[in-house]
Amino acid sequence: MPLASLKSRCFVNAPFRYLQANLSRFISEGIQPEIGLEGDVLYAAQPQEFAAVAEKLAAHNLSCTLHAPFYELYPGSLDPEIRRVSRSKIRQAFELIPLFQPRSIVCHLGFEENKHGYKPDEWFKYSLEAWQEFLAIATEHNTPLMLENTYEQGPDRHRQMLAALASPHARFCLDVGHVLAFAKKNWHDWLPELEPWLGQLHLHDNHGLQDTHLAVGQGIFDFSGFFSYLRERHLSPIVTLEPHTEDGVLESLRALDKLGF
Repeated sequence: MPLASLKSRCFVNAPFRYLQANLSRFISEGIQPEIGLEGDVLYAAQPQEFAAVAEKLAAHNLSCTLHAPFYELYPGSLDPEIRRVSRSKIRQAFELIPLFQPRSIVCHLGFEENKHGYKPDEWFKYSLEAWQEFLAIATEHNTPLMLENTYEQGPDRHRQMLAALASPHARFCLDVGHVLAFAKKNWHDWLPELEPWLGQLHLHDNHGLQDTHLAVGQGIFDFSGFFSYLRERHLSPIVTLEPHTEDGVLESLRALDKLGF
């Protein structure tokens, strides 16, 4: 399959400042970005900067997705001040939905056993409050909210949250690299449990030791079996490529081509 066709079916992770500096390249190569809003960009970037990028993407018929910030943010924290600050920053990402009109907005559920496991019911209560608020914003703009796995060891927390949210706009983003690096399990432990909510994939690879964000096929993840399962089950989630090198994007696209994506 021509790579141009594959590009039209994928998004590529791009921190906002990187996208802003390389926007002409994204446009010329027809790459659709998943716009990362990590770091201080939500505080430092001016509204007109976001608007300029959104306008140029739309003018060239390039869709995008958004990735809300997550570093050191705990919207379900047991500490009220940490909850307040976390939710405030995440809310700023949701305020960009009308501007970018993204295909989805990805957020990290943010459950960590060593931090929240001793009071899981309290964590769930506070976390549900946060995601209900953000889901209402996303739903208003007909944008799916994708809850991504990071340090969770299994699918239980996501299943519990998605069942409680009970909305067609509340979906699951399976990050295959995080399953491999952090859960120390394989996709069979996650996908069948969360298939009813599957809306998006984050694709990158590693060797099961660190979250190295290698290109697809450069680590040990079972992409062949994984894509066979998706085809058998007629699943067609949004796909985002997340290699952390520029060469990794082309390598990932070539790998997807060989896998018959």
